[in-house]
Amino acid sequence: MLKPRKIPMRMCVGCREMKPKRELLRIVKSPEGVIAFDRTGKSPGRGAYICPSRECLTRAVKQRQLERALETKVGEDVYAMLMEQVEAHE
Repeated sequence: MLKPRKIPMRMCVGCREMKPKRELLRIVKSPEGVIAFDRTGKSPGRGAYICPSRECLTRAVKQRQLERALETKVGEDVYAMLMEQVEAHE
């Protein structure tokens, strides 16, 4: 008899809810320090997961959760780029 596959869970840095990894978007800080969306979920670097909603991204930036998770400052230009990506996923 086959065991059911374990679904990897991750916490959204905005709403702090545990959700299946596939439902969340991954934001990664590469070893060079560039912050971007990780479409594959396998890019090297420090990652943070967020729900594909404007509210979660806004809350994560406002409460500095994104900066804590990525261990770096997040500039306004990066925030604007992330917001565009999130709106494209909604």
